[in-house]
Amino acid sequence: QVQLVESGGGLVQAGGSLRLSCAASGRTFSNYVMGWFRQAPGKEREFVAAIKWSRGVTYYADSVKGRFTISRDNAKNTVYLQMNSLKPEDTAVYYCAAAAVSSWYIPASGAEYDQWGQGTQVTVSS
Repeated sequence: QVQLVESGGGLVQAGGSLRLSCAASGRTFSNYVMGWFRQAPGKEREFVAAIKWSRGVTYYADSVKGRFTISRDNAKNTVYLQMNSLKPEDTAVYYCAAAAVSSWYIPASGAEYDQWGQGTQVTVSS
């Protein structure tokens, strides 16, 4: 049983930083892409960032490029999302997700991810 557990959300002022963690368990994730998505109230879920577990190749949404960094710790089976220079528009519930992808491809559509965490709230005050 695959389990993804997010943590690290909270309330921060604009310009501040947070680091989200996603602890993954239940299988080997070497052939997986791990992604972060977010959903703000009244808005659709949107892609934030993803990393190919085996090679560490990353992909970011334009809205977070240069401010957010996704990484993984193989020993801890954990994926991180370091968020710097946070803006009020970053406020959302952030979800960790996993997609079984064996090629170079890194999906940005939530429909291609089949495992999801419960989400963690990030609130950025102005």
